[in-house]
Amino acid sequence: MKILTFSGKTPSEALKKAKMEVGDEGMLIETREIQKKALGKEPLYEIVIGIEESDISSGYQKPKKPLQNQTPLKKESEDVLFNISKSAEQISQISDVTRPQFDYGEHKNKTMQNLTYAEPKELKEIKAQINKLGDKVKLIQDMFWDEKSPELQSQIPPEFAEIYRLSAQSGMSREHLDVIMRMTLEHMPLKMRENSTTVKRYFQTLLRKVIPIRLESTPSIGNKKVIMLVGPTGVGKTTSIAKLAARYSFLMQKKYKVGLVVLDTYRIGAVEQLMQYARMMKLGIETVVDPPEFSAALESLKYCDYILIDTMGSSPYDKNKIEKIYECLAANDTEYSVDVVLTMPSSIKYEDMLLTYENFSSLGIDTLMFTKLDETKGYGNIFSLTYETKKPISYFSVGQEVPEDLVCATSEFLVECMLNGFNRSKA
Repeated sequence: MKILTFSGKTPSEALKKAKMEVGDEGMLIETREIQKKALGKEPLYEIVIGIEESDISSGYQKPKKPLQNQTPLKKESEDVLFNISKSAEQISQISDVTRPQFDYGEHKNKTMQNLTYAEPKELKEIKAQINKLGDKVKLIQDMFWDEKSPELQSQIPPEFAEIYRLSAQSGMSREHLDVIMRMTLEHMPLKMRENSTTVKRYFQTLLRKVIPIRLESTPSIGNKKVIMLVGPTGVGKTTSIAKLAARYSFLMQKKYKVGLVVLDTYRIGAVEQLMQYARMMKLGIETVVDPPEFSAALESLKYCDYILIDTMGSSPYDKNKIEKIYECLAANDTEYSVDVVLTMPSSIKYEDMLLTYENFSSLGIDTLMFTKLDETKGYGNIFSLTYETKKPISYFSVGQEVPEDLVCATSEFLVECMLNGFNRSKA
């Protein structure tokens, strides 16, 4: 067998060169990084190809096509990916064919309905090799994604390409993604890197551990919980207040008494909407126009276990409205502490989320709530915000239905959305 080497700025570029030189006759033996990216230096990768001597004349030394008949490089890449996909399909078909059809166990005297099929050792070995081959095909496919991806801030081993691609496409900050990827590379056992499924599972576990979550708790005897939702206009604060009120009133193990306070007197429609919910659920409700009225409103609802406060929606740049909310909090001279929940839609990009958080942070944010999870396909922005601010998530709103579409936040659900997409049944 003849050993040949090809180099390129990325593994996929080197693989393309090998493909154009030796065609399909060569066998990929090794991929390695021979020069790291540095100031003034491009990264350099090298792949090692093995090819039979008998194939060299028709492969490696094959004359090039005339220029007018050559296939563009982009089309060559598409052809390679098509061939890889066909190989994966054939591997899947082989796996189906290799299912045992006969009984090799010790149950020959049982009826056909109760037969227990046992695979022979040789068949198990064949299936194991097929699984490994399928994983290699998947790895090569992901290497081609790197060719059209943005330039990476840190070099990612090929076996990690799939989870890197999924995370980047989810909207996670590249800086945060590189940090998490380095943590994965440092702590993940080498044995686990041999299979893309175990790589992904380990990465999911690491993500779950770094997402802060505030577990739902109930009021202790003689105490009450006061929760204020703040955030930009149109994020669904009023609907979320209604969902929380219904949850605490009807869906918990104990039916708690709930009262509502409305600071959003700027929007008559929002006040009327919340009053309608209050009438339906038979809840007490108070409106506050000026900050000095805030304490009186809380005192009038002191018989309640939960007091939920709806605030006026505000642009992150409208400091006057944010200041008005701050004045209400500052005017609170009751014994009740207010838990401030910043409510944001999951459909905005990470940079906008961070700006919103910074502008509302003067209110003393305690937890985060994210709405409209059913209206986006990227959830890495949520991860990045919590990772950056270290503020825990308390609830997710996954639709418009009251109260069904409100779920207590879990790191498992967020990571599932990031890497596999939103699934309402797993909320």
